[in-house]
Amino acid sequence: MNLQRKHLELIQAIHEQDSLAEAARQLHLTPSALSHQLNELEHRIGMEVIRRKSRPLKLTAAGQRLLDSAGDTLPRFSRLEQDLARMHKGDGGRINIAIECHSCYQWLLPTLDQYRRQWPDVELDIAGGFSFTSLNALAEGELDLVITADPEPLNGISYIPLFRYEAVLVLPLDHPLTRAETITPALLADQTLIIYPVPQRKLDIFRLFLRPADVEPVRLRQCELTVMMVALVASGRGLCTLPNWAASEYTGRQYVTARSLGPDGIFNTLHAAVREEHLGARYLQDFLFLAKDLPFSTLEGIARPA
Repeated sequence: MNLQRKHLELIQAIHEQDSLAEAARQLHLTPSALSHQLNELEHRIGMEVIRRKSRPLKLTAAGQRLLDSAGDTLPRFSRLEQDLARMHKGDGGRINIAIECHSCYQWLLPTLDQYRRQWPDVELDIAGGFSFTSLNALAEGELDLVITADPEPLNGISYIPLFRYEAVLVLPLDHPLTRAETITPALLADQTLIIYPVPQRKLDIFRLFLRPADVEPVRLRQCELTVMMVALVASGRGLCTLPNWAASEYTGRQYVTARSLGPDGIFNTLHAAVREEHLGARYLQDFLFLAKDLPFSTLEGIARPA
């Protein structure tokens, strides 16, 4: 049948005017061009859409059904055109975000809040269900931005460093390791380590500290929520690692304490992963600017990336 936008606009104009001549003027058509479009429409659907002998013009049942659809569909066309025009100018679009860092929501919220005030027409969403295939989903266009501390080389993906942080060991206030001169991997071999339910290769303590020393904790316990992890640590159920800026919220209230890992600490950098083709969009550039700059006024213990 292949109905087109012009057919809906035609029905709407006929409904709003008293005659075909007036409808033609509204649509900036000649009467003959309007008559041609009307005949074409009726031929496509196999039914009349107006009662030509009635004065004023009246729609048939088929015409009324088209008019009802026009009321819903034409505004969507207009919004689509506006959205595409804003995207073409770099003034609007979509940022669908996935986060590979459970504790990252704490710093992301102020960024999202300020960004929404600056770019109200950009559609922001935080995706769930991608688990740790999010970088592949980004490459395939299902996502627009991924927050990760573990960049993987992928064609067409750029990684923008946001800030550098230290991963610290969080302990109960009275734990014996608080008195150790240096926290070595061997000291964690007989400990229960509370971790997020993610692949161990994605966790700083395994990738940067335990695995290089070929050490495994005696027991692992998984927990999805940072606040629950800290509560378990405070009650003596194990130890965990957090970014220093996330741990400071709890150490500052003396619920738990924190120690550096190794003699010099272990450090990593949080990145924003985006498709290279997307980097020229001004609305995305501003989001990245906020994500790089705002944390330095809201988080403790972070540093500019090298």
